[in-house]
Amino acid sequence: MTLGIGIVDEWRRPGPTARQRRADLWIGFGVAAVAVLNLYLSRSVGVLHSEDAPMIAEQIAWSIATTLPLAWRRRWPDAVAVIMSVIYIGGQFRGVQEQQVAAYALYAAIYTLGAWGPVRRRARTLRLLIIATMFTWLTVALANAWDEIVGGSFDGASGELPVLWSLVFNRYIVNAIFFGSVYLVGDYAWQAARRLDTVQSQAAELRAAQAAAAERAVVDERVRIARELHDVVAHHVSVMGIQASACRRALDKDPARARTALTAIEEGARTAVDELRRMLGALRSTGRDLGPDAAAAGVDRIPEIAASAREAGLTVHFAVYGDEVPLPDSVSQNAYRIVQEAVTNTLKHAHATTLDIRVRYLSGSLELDVTDDGYGNRSGGPGGMGIIGMRERVAVHDGELEVGPRSGGGYRVRARLPHHLVMAGENE
Repeated sequence: MTLGIGIVDEWRRPGPTARQRRADLWIGFGVAAVAVLNLYLSRSVGVLHSEDAPMIAEQIAWSIATTLPLAWRRRWPDAVAVIMSVIYIGGQFRGVQEQQVAAYALYAAIYTLGAWGPVRRRARTLRLLIIATMFTWLTVALANAWDEIVGGSFDGASGELPVLWSLVFNRYIVNAIFFGSVYLVGDYAWQAARRLDTVQSQAAELRAAQAAAAERAVVDERVRIARELHDVVAHHVSVMGIQASACRRALDKDPARARTALTAIEEGARTAVDELRRMLGALRSTGRDLGPDAAAAGVDRIPEIAASAREAGLTVHFAVYGDEVPLPDSVSQNAYRIVQEAVTNTLKHAHATTLDIRVRYLSGSLELDVTDDGYGNRSGGPGGMGIIGMRERVAVHDGELEVGPRSGGGYRVRARLPHHLVMAGENE
């Protein structure tokens, strides 16, 4: 058995709905009523007349028994097909079978078994057994009536073909078409139901995947907003806090220094507001990048971070190594944010006096190295928001990040961001 056939055999068609079961009840009772009516019509023209014909009550009972099980054809297709087949042969054996409606009812029962049989292998086996039984009964009936057929006269026969054999083959051909068509139509209906179920299942899976993707997009966007807010606010607020502390200490002893600190606080607040406004404007836009003003927060503004740290009282060494090359906007912006976060952590937690910021242009990558001589605990412990934000920014570019204490004291943040060279105008 092939894999495809195995999959088909494993699928089971869902049972009929309550509405379909109610419809089957009406159909079953309606067909039974039509069968009884056709019985009276057949008797009226003498079709069922014979010397040993049963009483009318028995004939009605056979007509109802042959058709009424259709009321449960989709609920129990296996049992209904077998019961109706047995009753059909029994009615013919008694010689009271109402032929026309009963034949269509049997057709419907076998079709329903093919279209609705819950176990596919059993449905095929039962249909083949029913068809084989019907042909066996046809052969037995012809054999029992052979002498009568041979001795009968066939007035009006054309004679182009032997009369007896024409009669025999006519019966077999008609029944072969009858049972062959009902078998194939039942299979086709089952296959159509399976395809519909597959399409509906795939549609449900697609809707679930779309919902999950939308949820992931919302989470990613929230993480991005949180990261941007943290990077924009934390640095400037940290610098402002240090400047405010210096202003408080120098307010009485050194008013000039206090005014300088207040000026730095004012500039830091203005810068923070400008960056927040730019970021919020970008978040309202449809794109994922930070808009046309975002280029201002790039690697070329790292000296401003060094200057703000110097104003906060640190001794800052800043250097750029290698030949500067145009960087993709995303690399440049993330480099700025990584250095900004590293310096913010130094200002907030390190109790450092010296800060060293180095930017290295290597072949195919940009390396950032921020070290200090502090000793305080960092919000980067492995789960700190700042360190998490840096790791996320580095991961976007498949880069590397090293954070931790230095062997000789202090703390180091080293990030390497791979990139490709940007041609003129590529960032525009």
